[in-house]
Amino acid sequence: EGRLSSCGSGAEATSEEGDEEELPGLLGHGDGVPRLETPTRLPSSLGGERAVFVAAARTFSCSVSADDALWSWGYGAEGRLGHGDEEDQRQPKKIEAFAGQRVIAVSAGESHSLAITADGSVWSWGDGAFGRLGHGD
Repeated sequence: EGRLSSCGSGAEATSEEGDEEELPGLLGHGDGVPRLETPTRLPSSLGGERAVFVAAARTFSCSVSADDALWSWGYGAEGRLGHGDEEDQRQPKKIEAFAGQRVIAVSAGESHSLAITADGSVWSWGDGAFGRLGHGD
């Protein structure tokens, strides 16, 4: 059917003492859903399109829809969501930088992402530490 579902916890350990910071929206269900014990469909569709590919990292997720658009949601620090800012997204949001492109694959790392478009181009964004974005810096 191509509908997205998620489950898990929306909290991340942030200190050696085990203190946790709530990161609402990591699961893509909006505010007030910090944990789901069983897979549950996301309330927001991908612009009415089916999901054909999903990549999940610890704090965010990405999906390619049937119309070859790229979507992301979750923790937005370091630009890892690809929306040109560091805002958290509590539900899937289309990455407008890929307008007019056909995205065929996406991979989600710890704090960065990579995508491949139909013309064979490789795109990267997020935290570029240790050269992980491949931009030569």
